Amino acid sequence: MGYLYYGGSDPIRIDDRPLAHLKVVIATKLRRNESFTLTWRHPDDQPQGRSTVWLHPSIPLRFVFDEAEATSLSRRWIEALAHSANSTGGVMLVDELLDPPEDALSV
Repeated sequence: MGYLYYGGSDPIRIDDRPLAHLKVVIATKLRRNESFTLTWRHPDDQPQGRSTVWLHPSIPLRFVFDEAEATSLSRRWIEALAHSANSTGGVMLVDELLDPPEDALSV
């Protein structure tokens, strides 16, 4: 289980694999100096619902992973997250979309 620290708010718990994919999309958007929202469903051990935060390039952001080794990334999943990032609803953490083996990225 990884954590996303944003500004002074409580850490957001996200599994390492989805967090690694979000990191690529979020870093790309912020590098372009673009603000956007990030929405996720609450984990099973929290009250039912979803949360949204407004991400802005000037707010400190830190990704913390439990696993020391980087995971392989799914190009298809990153594309789905990036597509949502460019919508009016912002990035929605969607379930993983699996790539055929030859399309997997190692980062």
